[in-house]
Amino acid sequence: MDHEIIGYLGSIVIAISLLVSNITKLRYLNSVGCLMMVVYALLIGAYPVVLMNCICIMINIYHIVKVERNPKTEPVKAD
Repeated sequence: MDHEIIGYLGSIVIAISLLVSNITKLRYLNSVGCLMMVVYALLIGAYPVVLMNCICIMINIYHIVKVERNPKTEPVKAD
């Protein structure tokens, strides 16, 4: 039961990240939620979930690096 809390928190963080209007903050927050889901999935042995969340983290990192290198590419808000 203790490891389920990590899964629930990870899910909540991912859901909250989708409410953020700043795309860079969304990607950082989403990455944290995905990392929590990786930990949870490893604890329960759900390796497809580990793979999917690792891929999401890599996509988020790619876009964060892209924006950090050229800040003009980031939209001000995603309404």
